[in-house]
Amino acid sequence: MLISEIYKSINGEGRFAGFPTSIVRVAGCNLRCSWCDTTYALTGGERVSLDEIMSKIREFNTRRVLITGGEPLLQEETYELAMRLLKAGYHTLVETNGSLPINTLTEGIFRCVDIKTPSSGESGKNLLENIEYLLRTDDVKFVIADKHDFDWSLDFTRSFDLTSRCDVLFSPVWGKLSPDVLARWILDSGMDIRLNLQLHKLIWKDREEGIR
Repeated sequence: MLISEIYKSINGEGRFAGFPTSIVRVAGCNLRCSWCDTTYALTGGERVSLDEIMSKIREFNTRRVLITGGEPLLQEETYELAMRLLKAGYHTLVETNGSLPINTLTEGIFRCVDIKTPSSGESGKNLLENIEYLLRTDDVKFVIADKHDFDWSLDFTRSFDLTSRCDVLFSPVWGKLSPDVLARWILDSGMDIRLNLQLHKLIWKDREEGIR
């Protein structure tokens, strides 16, 4: 696989938030979101075998593994890696940008599917057929930069009745939208939406040595 980095950290978001997690970040992405915070993973990377990845994860000694990017579903090996992890007893989460089919990921693998908001510049790339593939064990995440994003995301959530399908996460763009503002909007909406904060950034304030 083409890998940007593999490391152990306190997972910052979603289903595994707060838990020690082995993180496999693949290199390469088919989108260019305006607020992307992992631009270093858009290109480059090094070739690493699945056996080497599994060996590194065993060294980290965590129960949970997150495969993220970049965009994991661009690489065919992601499916085999996720299956290996699942069979080895790891709680396995694949985070995807929502532009590619998720139905190829076997049941038992947790999936977090981004729905790109207008501020990302990539909302036209959302693959709507993925909504039909969602399970209760999945998460859908909206990254919110402003009130327009929020209102758009509420309308999307209502239109597809997402809260009846899976957990819905609203995450503020780091440094652009204050979490307390987003929290108030969520409360005022009356909808069953989870505020999703990036714990790793709150803990280490982007200090690279703190999250490796």
